[in-house]
Amino acid sequence: MKIYFHLNIEGFSNCYVIGNELTGEAIIVDPGIITPQIIDTIEEGGYKLAGVLVTHNHGSHVHGLETLRKIYTPQIFAADWEVAGSETYVLKDEGIIQIAGLTVGYMSVPGHTPDSMVYKIGSVLFTGDVMSAGKIGSSNNKFSEKALIKNINEKILSQQEDTILMPGHGPPTTVGAEKLFNVALNPRNNDKLTKLGLN
Repeated sequence: MKIYFHLNIEGFSNCYVIGNELTGEAIIVDPGIITPQIIDTIEEGGYKLAGVLVTHNHGSHVHGLETLRKIYTPQIFAADWEVAGSETYVLKDEGIIQIAGLTVGYMSVPGHTPDSMVYKIGSVLFTGDVMSAGKIGSSNNKFSEKALIKNINEKILSQQEDTILMPGHGPPTTVGAEKLFNVALNPRNNDKLTKLGLN
């Protein structure tokens, strides 16, 4: 499996192309914008685009879907039917799908949005805006924030510490790093950052 990173400069969001070299198929996570570089990754890599995984229905994560559907005919997976209407495979709760020859786990992690979905392929989690390096996703109220923190602790921080997190914004991180340094999840981590001169 290869993961190719692309930055959507309009929304400063991350798009990922995941290539399965064994089957010659690919998956795109969060097509916020479709650039020539993304098309080159697929075409020059000799991949057939098998699927699209949408972490949540916000513009900077789905705007490129319309362009993508004019070029390819991938299966589209999301928790919100409105992402692609009748062409959306709507996901709920937790489960596993097989796509592009890869086993993809998915889990609902609401809080940032009701439809927030996290995907797991191998030892990599694609977290969308649920969390990023040192941060958690924004929420509309304290209830949603508490629900998000609870969901992150139960569903993400319970993973192996070397699990890689590929967020919707910002650099990659790991479960272990977030346990140690994410202030939003544990205010006591602020002291650790201060001791390291990072705060």
